[in-house]
Amino acid sequence: MSKRTHIVLSDQLVKDIDTVVGSRQRSSFITQAAERELTRLRQLKALNELVAWNEQDHPELKQGAAKYVKKLRRDYEQRFKKVTAR
Repeated sequence: MSKRTHIVLSDQLVKDIDTVVGSRQRSSFITQAAERELTRLRQLKALNELVAWNEQDHPELKQGAAKYVKKLRRDYEQRFKKVTAR
């Protein structure tokens, strides 16, 4: 079942949609785009609810994972040099 509704889109967006899919397919295109976005948002919400990640449990990542990994690698390299220097 479909329901007619009124939405406001910028002139440029309508023009772009019509260029890609044609004006006769505009509603179908917007419906499909909205359904995909709703699916994506629902998946993100479900993941956020399932993930047991707590930032308080991982203060070492406060500066970002990349910085933390660099520190781990640097520490590893220092330990490796100590062990192999013997």
